[in-house]
Amino acid sequence: MRPIRTLVTLAAVMVAAWSAHAETVHVAVAANFTEPAKALAAILEKTTGHEARLSFGASGAFYAQIKNGAPFDVFLSADDERPARLEKEGDTVPGSRFTYATGQLVLWSAKPGLVDDKGEVLQGGQFNKLAIANPKIAPYGAAAVEAMNRLGLQATLQPKLVTGESIGQTYNFVATGNADLGFVAMSQVLQGGRLKGGSMWVVPGTLHAPIVQDAVILKRGQGNPAAKAWMALLSSPRTKDLIRSYGYAVK
Repeated sequence: MRPIRTLVTLAAVMVAAWSAHAETVHVAVAANFTEPAKALAAILEKTTGHEARLSFGASGAFYAQIKNGAPFDVFLSADDERPARLEKEGDTVPGSRFTYATGQLVLWSAKPGLVDDKGEVLQGGQFNKLAIANPKIAPYGAAAVEAMNRLGLQATLQPKLVTGESIGQTYNFVATGNADLGFVAMSQVLQGGRLKGGSMWVVPGTLHAPIVQDAVILKRGQGNPAAKAWMALLSSPRTKDLIRSYGYAVK
């Protein structure tokens, strides 16, 4: 029985040592990346013992919070502009910034059949409210405005617009029926690589600038092993497959 007891004791010591070295990383996550980030947090804890505490919102709002001293270790933005700006301003760990995904904008309705596969519903106008994220702080909202302008529909659609403070709130407007349809992230409407419900049009990339999403370790996260482990997980080949399953492009 002694060998079994020895193994049990050794396992207990290893678990205790692992827990003793486990750290917490506070991550500011662009709302479009909510579900993938939750999945990654579970993987991080299971494989390393580190805990990721996630906050979701608009990238522009997070930028302002970080500049005002918000206690985040890592920033996952919905664009590459704000992480680059923080890097230039000396608020990040040098060399830590990289592109973790390129997003896909879609026009989505919770109602089956409302949105056609060419987006012609926008021209027909047979709906009351169209939701977009605040283009000043949410990159997906900026992409939506750009797409409407390219289609020559901005002025026509303006009276129907309702604006969410983040792409998460915008999705909720549509999901709850407070808006008939809206421009959201593809990741929000997919489950297991398939449309969860309703109807959608994948907005062609030619109608807006690429939604390049960068991650960066902030100064507060320097020296935090959990922050380093999070970024390593985010850039791993297996994680890239998971991210692709939510409709993102990943190199």
